[in-house]
Amino acid sequence: MSITITNTYGTPHNVTETNPTHVTSCDRYRLPLVGTIAPGTPGYEDMVEMLRENDHHTRPEGYGLIFLESEEFSAIYFGSIEQIEQYKRENAGGTATFDPSQGVMYAKWPHGKGWDEYIPRTFWNVKTRGGIADGVGLVTAFAHTQVRGAEVVVYEFEGTWSRGGEPQQMVTYHCTACHLDTFHSGGDVHENTGPSSRRWAARQARQHIISAHRNGVGTNSACRPNNGEILRAVNAVARDMWGAQSNTLPDTDDAYCAAKGPCSIIRELRAGIRPAAYRA
Repeated sequence: MSITITNTYGTPHNVTETNPTHVTSCDRYRLPLVGTIAPGTPGYEDMVEMLRENDHHTRPEGYGLIFLESEEFSAIYFGSIEQIEQYKRENAGGTATFDPSQGVMYAKWPHGKGWDEYIPRTFWNVKTRGGIADGVGLVTAFAHTQVRGAEVVVYEFEGTWSRGGEPQQMVTYHCTACHLDTFHSGGDVHENTGPSSRRWAARQARQHIISAHRNGVGTNSACRPNNGEILRAVNAVARDMWGAQSNTLPDTDDAYCAAKGPCSIIRELRAGIRPAAYRA
């Protein structure tokens, strides 16, 4: 079953012909990190092993590096140190370009010995570039194929794994058709450590849309609204225990989500407001 997943916020990405969750590239990237490595850089021999394995280790003096990132994809460019130093000088105003044909490009940022110490933790939203805060903000969003006007939104936020815990940077997605909280689905909330974290969150958002496209919205789909069932049960218990005449919680999922759930976070992110840490 073919499906086109439409961006409603962010940069459109290219996918394989057979798998719309597997992003292969995009037309526009940020360049959040630029630097160099050379013999003497801690872990250098391990860092260039990927080049050696592909017969690309051709610069014994070292390499200039440009790290590229989009909302759903990342890459690293290896060029000459001279080229990257020139790029840094010309980019003082933030408008320089570089010629990728002078070096080699690899998909995804590397990791492992040397790289893990060299690459700092990075976020899509960065305060110095106009973000609400480092690691707090919208990443991208996709149109729901079955529910008009609904989206599956990927966002960076501050939250805790358990209530009352220490807040940290996280990334996940939220579907405004079913309003399921990814904290309760298992494996859909990630510690926000770099491009790979955002890539996985966006991939899961795409998988959610595909499930709805293939299976509809309901029991057999990843997109399965509770239709207020849990809220009604909680309200009934609260009325019985406390003798309340009105509901303790909103009695529909969309109302509850807008007041206390992920939709409340997304609403504030869209307004440029820093939300309180979720579940803190």
